[in-house]
Amino acid sequence: MSTATVPARSGAIPTFFARRGIHYGWVVAGVTFLTMLVTAGAVGAPGVLIGPLQAEFGWATSDISSAFAIRLVLFGLLGPFAAAFMNRFGVRRVAAVALSLIAAGVLGSFAMTTLWQLFLLWGVVVGFGTGLTAMVLGATVATRWFSARRGLVVGLLTASTATGQLVFLPLLASLTERIGWRSALGFVLFMLLVAALVVLLLMRDRPSDVGLAAYGATGPAPAAPPAPATFMAMLASPLVALREAAGSRIFWVLFGTFFVCGASTNGLVQTHFVSLCGDFGMAPVAAAGMLAVIGIFDFAGTVGSGWLSDRYDSRKLLFWYYGLRGLSLIYLPFTSFSFYELSIFAVLYGLDWVATVPPTVKLAADRFGEKANLVFGWIFAGHQLGAAFAAWGGGFSRTAYQSYLPAFFIAGVLCLVAALAILAVREPRQEALVPAAA
Repeated sequence: MSTATVPARSGAIPTFFARRGIHYGWVVAGVTFLTMLVTAGAVGAPGVLIGPLQAEFGWATSDISSAFAIRLVLFGLLGPFAAAFMNRFGVRRVAAVALSLIAAGVLGSFAMTTLWQLFLLWGVVVGFGTGLTAMVLGATVATRWFSARRGLVVGLLTASTATGQLVFLPLLASLTERIGWRSALGFVLFMLLVAALVVLLLMRDRPSDVGLAAYGATGPAPAAPPAPATFMAMLASPLVALREAAGSRIFWVLFGTFFVCGASTNGLVQTHFVSLCGDFGMAPVAAAGMLAVIGIFDFAGTVGSGWLSDRYDSRKLLFWYYGLRGLSLIYLPFTSFSFYELSIFAVLYGLDWVATVPPTVKLAADRFGEKANLVFGWIFAGHQLGAAFAAWGGGFSRTAYQSYLPAFFIAGVLCLVAALAILAVREPRQEALVPAAA
């Protein structure tokens, strides 16, 4: 297939790229990368808010962590329904609505004065907005727009999520320290606006919308599958997919290991690492800078994981990723939190931050076919339940024991358990796949 061919009904913008030999799938992937990057920045913002909110309002760490935990639960539980919304209303509309909801929650924070408002704005509103995209957006775009290089694209889009959560933190921490936490949220609000405008201008739902086949496909562009007949049928479709997937052992193994993945990444480290380092005398900006280093190595590790998942057994990759992540988390409590020792942790941990996602998506796609985005939505729900558990658990550990370290040690042990559990997954055979959705 020649990417330079100008589709007959592509529109001005896709035609512009087609004439330059650029398949429009890469444009959609770029827009998705930006959307997930900015959304992840909003998700990661609470990592620098715990201290300032305590100082200004006198709220306990456990109370603030509980509000942020609600956000993570909704971030995950909405994943399967986000996939259903994308199937019915289109990726472009869902992404635009999601960015608008997140912006509304951030904007409301400027007038926040009581704890229930924190629960409403950051727990519910931001939780709903981020839940409408989450990693399901990247999985949907990759499976629709790419036949070749799919693992690489999943790796790139996954890296945008984790990297956005970490790379934004030093800037947000610096703004918070110099001119206040509301100014930091103002920057997040500006980036959400930019992303929303780019989505409205460039995002398209399917290759067939611009007269193309998926990148690397040799056949004609497939027609979009018929949407559920009614709105209620659309809402029920994730539950139907869950009922079918629940009979498969691979689903529960992936759900459980992704629970551990969420507990050991954005639930614990993203939420509590800055505060943990503060307990050992490290300034918030320096701690956030260490998270940025983790983000840089995560980008390399996750993109590399996408490349590897196109070529090697996903189960073996996951064994190494969870195992190395667990060892790095167990190592952290035994350090003196010097720059040298934290740098070792940042490299080892960063390479494994969300390198688990591409092989997990591949296993789900191989096993569940056309229903993969709905099923992966439920698997990702497990990820965010784990994240919420760790966000609350880290706050509880700090409040009850005056230390975050027990939570980090437990997360490391859970990763080692996940590394062993993934070996129980059998390589799926094509004849065992769930039938494609109508």
